[in-house]
Amino acid sequence: MTDAVTICECFARDGLQHEPTFVPTDTKTSLLDAFAGAGFRRIEATSYSHPRWVPAFADASEVLAGVTHRPGVAFKATCPNPRAVERALADLGRGAGAEELSLLVSASESHTGKNLRTTRARQWERVEEMVALAGGRFRLIGVVSVAFGCPFEGQVDPGLVAEDVARFAELGADAVTLGDTTGVATPAAVASLFQRLLRAHPELAVVAHFHNTRGTALANAVAALEAGCRHFDSALGGVGGHPSKIGYGAGLTGNLCTEDLVSLFDAMGVRTGIDLDALASVSRACEEALGRPLHSMVARAGFRHSAAAA
Repeated sequence: MTDAVTICECFARDGLQHEPTFVPTDTKTSLLDAFAGAGFRRIEATSYSHPRWVPAFADASEVLAGVTHRPGVAFKATCPNPRAVERALADLGRGAGAEELSLLVSASESHTGKNLRTTRARQWERVEEMVALAGGRFRLIGVVSVAFGCPFEGQVDPGLVAEDVARFAELGADAVTLGDTTGVATPAAVASLFQRLLRAHPELAVVAHFHNTRGTALANAVAALEAGCRHFDSALGGVGGHPSKIGYGAGLTGNLCTEDLVSLFDAMGVRTGIDLDALASVSRACEEALGRPLHSMVARAGFRHSAAAA
C-alpha cells in the first residue's frame, strides 16, 4: 500500500479540552510549533468556545498570535457559533488568525442540546450564518459529531449523517469530519459509511475522527483507510474527549493516539509525511506538558522507523 494520508494533530484542541488544569499559553504555542516541525500540515490549535464553558481555550487569540504561521501548514480553530467566527475574523484582521475553521453539528438532538445548547435546526441556521460570515477567508471544515452513535439516543441513522455531510458540501465546506465521539464505531460500520460518502462526494475530503473509548480506534482507522479515506484526526498521547465541564461518555474518552496511528501506517507503507524521530520527541513533550504518562502504546514500546525494518 503506497497511498499518502493527511493526519491532523488534535492534541492542542480536542485533547486539551478534557484537561481540568489550564495549560500555559507558551506551552501550547511551543507544542504547536513542534507539531509543525515534525511534519504535520494540519493542526488543531484552539477553540473559540466561550471561556465559561471551555476555560482551556480562554487564550485562543494569544495562541494563534504566538504560533509561527508558515506556508503549507494550516492551524485550525473550532467555532461553535457565529460569535466565534467574529472572533476568528478579528484575529485574522490583526494578522494572527487561523487558516481553517471547524463548524459543528451533532447527528442527534440530545447531543446537540448537551454540547451546543441548542437544537439541530437552530444549529444548522447558525452554520449557514457562520459560512456567510467567514466569507471565503478560511478553509471550512464541517464536523458531524456522534456520527456512529449517540451516548443519549443510541444508534444514529447513517442516512442522517449522509444528509449532514451533503449539506456541508452544498455550503462549500472544504472537508467534513465524521466524529465517533464516544468510541462506539465498528470497522464494518466505518467501512460502510465511508464507502457511501466517498461514492457520493468523490471530490470531498471526508475525515475520520475516532475516539478509543472501547479500544477500537486503530481498527476503525484501518477500515476507513481500506474504504478509501485519506484524511484522519488523532491526538498525541490519545488525550481528549468531551470538555471537562460537560459530562457524557464513560471510560477512556480520548482520541486515537497519533503515535500509534503514524507507526502503524508507516509499517503498512502508507506515507504520512511525519518524521518518526521528531514524533517521538513531541510525544515526550506532550507528556511533560501534562505531567503524566499518556496512552500511546508505541510511546511505551518504541517507534518503528520503516516497514522495511519490520
